[in-house]
Amino acid sequence: MKVLNKRNILTLIIIVAIYALVQVLITTKVISSFYEITIATICINIILAVSLNLVTGFTGQFSLGHAGFMSIGAYAGALVNMSMKSTTGFLIGIILGAIVAAIVGIIIGIPTLRLKGDYLAIATLGMAEIIRVVFLNMEITNGAAGLNGIPRFTNWLWLYVFTVLTLILISNFVKSSQGRACISIREDEIAAESMGINTTRYKVMAFALGAFFAGIAGALYSSYFYFINPTMFGFQKSIDILVIVVFGGLGSMTGSVIAAVLLAVITTLLQSLSSLRMIIYALLLIVIMLFRPQGLLGTKEITDMFKFGKKYERVE
Repeated sequence: MKVLNKRNILTLIIIVAIYALVQVLITTKVISSFYEITIATICINIILAVSLNLVTGFTGQFSLGHAGFMSIGAYAGALVNMSMKSTTGFLIGIILGAIVAAIVGIIIGIPTLRLKGDYLAIATLGMAEIIRVVFLNMEITNGAAGLNGIPRFTNWLWLYVFTVLTLILISNFVKSSQGRACISIREDEIAAESMGINTTRYKVMAFALGAFFAGIAGALYSSYFYFINPTMFGFQKSIDILVIVVFGGLGSMTGSVIAAVLLAVITTLLQSLSSLRMIIYALLLIVIMLFRPQGLLGTKEITDMFKFGKKYERVE
């Protein structure tokens, strides 16, 4: 119990210290507005990557529709935010966007998660495209023109708070009995089912939870960047999120965090090479996948090095 308390206190100190350091750098203008955008992108990508990792890495369900859930959170959050124009409206928009995304995740997950492998990937991709086309043809979302002039309430405080909460809640879920059931499905679904685990139930649970946090990321995104339209949440966005997850390691939350930071930094550093940026970015990813196909951390966590928590490594 003493070790647990010391670990919790140390974690809390680190969390507060990171927030305070970045806040001071932003206040003193050491971090410019350009780098603030990079930090915001990192936080949003961490939430998206960790939530997708829960579905793909920990539960073993290959999803290509995560951007669809992000778009639901973005539009729901933006509409509430634009109607109320207050911090209360901003927070209500985030909660509403997350809940709606989770409900849609349950509705879609019940039939699609009975599929496996490539069939599931195609089904989730189709789901994301359906969501995008629906927003493209709705009057309330302003169709292809999108929503402009969304009040900006997302700042470093809210980005950091929701990023930390996402990491804590998903980490606790993975370590719970439900999380272990999801991991058993990833390892061997037939064996898990034979042991009495309702595989469809737990897959839908992970899918809904992943959609919930993707909705939060979408709402934060819409309130930070003022403007959204359906093309922002297409197939390419889902691939971008998946790249972060694979790069960091399927089944590693800290891997997703490190990957989100590294890829954002690489993209920022290559801004001056606009003509070669995507080529260099792609080549770096190819090299990394060739020499480290399991991702940066594989299925391990940073805390494993300090003997904190439990390991959930894939059985070869």
